[in-house]
Amino acid sequence: MLSVLTAGDADRILGLNNEHAVETSLLDLSAAEHLLSMCFYAKGIGLGARGFLLALDQDAAYDNFNFQWFRNRFERFVYIDRIIIAKDARGQGFARLMYEDLFAEAKTAGHLRVVCEVNIEPPNEGSLAFHRSMGFEALADVAVKGGSKRVRYLVKELG
Repeated sequence: MLSVLTAGDADRILGLNNEHAVETSLLDLSAAEHLLSMCFYAKGIGLGARGFLLALDQDAAYDNFNFQWFRNRFERFVYIDRIIIAKDARGQGFARLMYEDLFAEAKTAGHLRVVCEVNIEPPNEGSLAFHRSMGFEALADVAVKGGSKRVRYLVKELG
């Protein structure tokens, strides 16, 4: 059901990604290819067109404020950059499936934790509730993008 995504699949994820740019961020083809090439974990549903999860480890050369926040605090981690599920594919357990698969791969690779951020301004209550259900705990609330956005940094320790 899950397929591995590579830089060659960037065109497949662009439409879904950019429909949800408010929750994640807008990508063009070049940026999507670059992001996929850096991923520790990149898997999708329907070859990424119905849903996907992209995550990087601490060694990625990722110039991103949120990623750097975690890099400054943890020696080893896997950072979930984005997870997007198409509206008509929600409620079918795809996000949970990808998270559980990510946790297993991260543990196998010797990682101690998975981290991410969720918008709190503008609010994304559904994502916060989902992350709580998956065992994530809050680390900090931080203003980003000149204070126009606030995010909550989350961590799940892998036992």
